[in-house]
Amino acid sequence: MTKMEVAAMSIRDIIKNTKQSREKKARKKVLAGLAVGAVVGAAAGVLLAPKSGKETREDIANAAKQLPDKAKELAEAGKARLQEVNQCLKEGKAVTEADLEPPVAEEPVKEE
Repeated sequence: MTKMEVAAMSIRDIIKNTKQSREKKARKKVLAGLAVGAVVGAAAGVLLAPKSGKETREDIANAAKQLPDKAKELAEAGKARLQEVNQCLKEGKAVTEADLEPPVAEEPVKEE
């Protein structure tokens, strides 16, 4: 193996590890954002509605009961979106790796 091949492999490993780290961080951020958004949206909707105290408390209780189901739905939607993003990243990785590989020299055709 030549020094250039070793350097290319090292660069590929660095790129691979960096992409995997970014993907993992992106997944966590998306799921955290979805969860926070759901909670804040539900709380704002309930608290800003023009209703009496009793009705508001009932709405809060109902919203609290529905929260796990909504969180699950949002998590599933987020997971589906992350799978789409992951697929795009994999396709981009394949293109990048193909660009990093040295071109294969064609052997001349021998005429007999």
